[in-house]
Amino acid sequence: MQPPRVIPVLPFFNLVLVWNRGVSFGMFGDGSAGPWLLVLLAVGIVAALLWWLRKAEGLLSVASLGLIIGGAVGNVIDRLVHGAVVDFLDFHAAGWHWPAFNVADSAITVGVVLLLAESLFPSRHPLK
Repeated sequence: MQPPRVIPVLPFFNLVLVWNRGVSFGMFGDGSAGPWLLVLLAVGIVAALLWWLRKAEGLLSVASLGLIIGGAVGNVIDRLVHGAVVDFLDFHAAGWHWPAFNVADSAITVGVVLLLAESLFPSRHPLK
């Protein structure tokens, strides 16, 4: 698949190929050291999240942190292999397109939303 090819799948969803060399929405992706700095930052964040995971007590916390860590590691692997994150999911409605993203981004987003939900509605089912 060569950009800018678009494969329509549903009336509101396409498959595309976008090389995201920056962070969210391509920000900070214009320097040659950018991917390496982003990898180091992501590895540091993953290390902190793993430390948090060791102390997590609720099932929702563990699942949320697992999603965030897994998504971050997936994006790090993309950066190490390709020098950029491969984004390919393109949702749109009424001519408006959300920036393309990937499954790892989705896992991070769902994990963060679940962590926020747990902070608002604490779990009554601790692991320990």
